[in-house]
Amino acid sequence: MRVVAASVLAIALAFGAPLAAQEGDETLADIRQELTVLFVEVQRLRRELSTTAAPDLTVAGNTPLERLAAIEAELQRLTSKTEELEFRIDRITRDGTNRIGDLEFRLCDLEEGCDIAALGDTPSLGGIDNEVAVPVPQPAPEPGGPALAVGERADFDAAQAAFEAGEFRAAADGFAAFTETYPGSPLSADANYLRGEAFESLGEMSNAARAYLDAFSGAPVGGRAPDALFKLGSALAALGQTQDACITLGEVGVRFPGSEASVDAGTAMRSLACP
Repeated sequence: MRVVAASVLAIALAFGAPLAAQEGDETLADIRQELTVLFVEVQRLRRELSTTAAPDLTVAGNTPLERLAAIEAELQRLTSKTEELEFRIDRITRDGTNRIGDLEFRLCDLEEGCDIAALGDTPSLGGIDNEVAVPVPQPAPEPGGPALAVGERADFDAAQAAFEAGEFRAAADGFAAFTETYPGSPLSADANYLRGEAFESLGEMSNAARAYLDAFSGAPVGGRAPDALFKLGSALAALGQTQDACITLGEVGVRFPGSEASVDAGTAMRSLACP
């Protein structure tokens, strides 16, 4: 960050410092020299956008829930840092664009035959648009739910039909295929949750726990999140991981107080004699 700070300081000085020659004795060479200085500083800033080594990120935590919390904290930190750098770069871009526009005006004023009126607006420095972004109209969602890809609803309904018919192996396979075929689908949380219930009906609690974890981590504030977290805790308890189960079940009440899942989690914690 010292290199970034130094580059930003250098650019700020280049943009904010008074020009040495703004009087009548200013020459074409003076202006070209200032343009050269600006170009060098912009190149230095551009180098800050290049990586120097592979990222060294480690996710700490002994349980899936702890690792999930660590990932969420790291995402929040990176989002905050990104917004801070975006604001700084936008400010530099505005100042630099205004300075270059001023230099173009003065350069044209010194040259014979240059029409100042024909200069037009100076392109934003680095091609970055500084104007307020205009929201792009989004297509209206389908009635009764979010817009889905062709065949997406049919594939989900087929797996759900198998589940309701008691064909739990086919349902688990169908929901697994659905999440692979439609990554990021608005139905992913439901698919993972029902996949967990299918595995649970088959007595495969380890696979059920993974599916419930996928359902929760994919949409930690979604409609399925409270039940998925409760089911994850229950599955861990069934696997004999009582300590992790107690921690997970305790998180249900913390994250979703007042929900039906939090009541069920409290009952489960008492039956496990959780501290």
